[in-house]
Order: sequence, then C-alpha cells, then structure tokens
Amino acid sequence: MILNLADAFETLTTPLLADACVRLRLPVRAAPPGIRPLTPSQRLAGPVFPCGHYGSVDIFLEALTLAAAGSVLVIDNEGRLDEGCIGDLIALEAREAGMAGMVIWGAHRDTAELLGLDFPIFSYGACAVGPQRLDPQPASAFEQAHFGPHTISQQDMVFADCDGVLFIAAEHLPAVLQLAAEIRDKERHEATLMQQGISLRQQLAFGQYLEERASNPAYTFRQHINRLGGAVE
Repeated sequence: MILNLADAFETLTTPLLADACVRLRLPVRAAPPGIRPLTPSQRLAGPVFPCGHYGSVDIFLEALTLAAAGSVLVIDNEGRLDEGCIGDLIALEAREAGMAGMVIWGAHRDTAELLGLDFPIFSYGACAVGPQRLDPQPASAFEQAHFGPHTISQQDMVFADCDGVLFIAAEHLPAVLQLAAEIRDKERHEATLMQQGISLRQQLAFGQYLEERASNPAYTFRQHINRLGGAVE
C-alpha cells in the first residue's frame, strides 16, 4: 500500500488533492501556510505516524521503534519557532529506519547536514537553538498529533510538496486520488488547447458566463464551471 501510495502521488500535486477534497465536500485539512520542504523538489506521501514533542529526542527514537517502514513522522511541536526540534542525527536515524520523511509543526536545525541526506523534511524553517525544556509526555503521544487546527492520527495519510502539506483520512483516499487524477487530466487537456490557440476564456465560454451573470447576479463562476465540467485555478 505504501509503495502504491507514493506511485499514485507521483503525477499529482497537493493543489489537485485539495481541489478533489473540495469537490467531494470533504474537510480540506492543510497545514497552516508557511511550511516548506528543505528543497523545492522534495515530495512526500505516506501513512501518518504522529509524534508529540516534549523537549527530549528520546521520543523520536521511541517513535522510530514503533513506526512501520514507509510511514511519515508527523511531529507536533505546537508550531514553535524558538527551537529546532530535530537535527541531522534524528533525521539520519529516521531515514535508516525506513521512514518516508518528516513533517514538522515547528522548526528544524542542522540544515547544511540535512541537505546532504536526501531525506524529505517539511518544516516552518530553521532555528539554531535546540530544545531546553522537558515537559511531561502524555500516553497519547503516538496516537495523535495536532497540526495547526487539525488533529492527525494513524488513520490519516499525508501528502507534501512545494505547495504545502495535506492530510487525508485513509477511508476517503481512493475517491480523492481518483478525482484528483481526473482534474489533472482535464487541466492538462485545457493547457494543450491553449497552446494550440484556443484560449481558456473560449474553452470556458466566458462570454456566456458574463451574459448569464448580467441577467442573474447570483450566478457564480464556480456554478458555470461545474455546468461545463471544466477545471481552472
């Protein structure tokens, strides 16, 4: 399943998945804006293994002992930017344990070393200072993680690229992937027609939309697109 998931995401993007969620009327559980991969080309897809962080790296070592190979370590550090909660040694340990990558609600450090690992890491930036606190670790540390306003669990899948990070419940994944692929194909077809001289306005009958809106101000462009079966944005 894990390998198939990576393969399925290979020709998709997080915007396509987000659009599919919207059309299916599913919650769009995206990481808060600002999260970035170490390099723009990094991509990531896999089952979530949640992990709260409470100041000590031993929780990551424990998580790697429990997590299945191919999982993504999703670290809840409460969005803190005043400490880099993971560095090169933990990232290397995760890579060697077979993890697919890391997604951090917080910051990392040891950027130069991390860049040499060829291991996908998504975070909100770098902080040279490591954790100096030690908070109590609850029993639920590996059951769920908070990521912005969202609660993430092992029943979720995570997808990440240079546009952001998206969490999707496993039960909804087949429908989301199928619709995302359909949207991708439609947009590629529209782009091909544009390169052949047929503008997007022509394809989407934009003049017709303007006429309809003039007589019916409540008529929206989204309604128009849905009626045509087009894709845009």
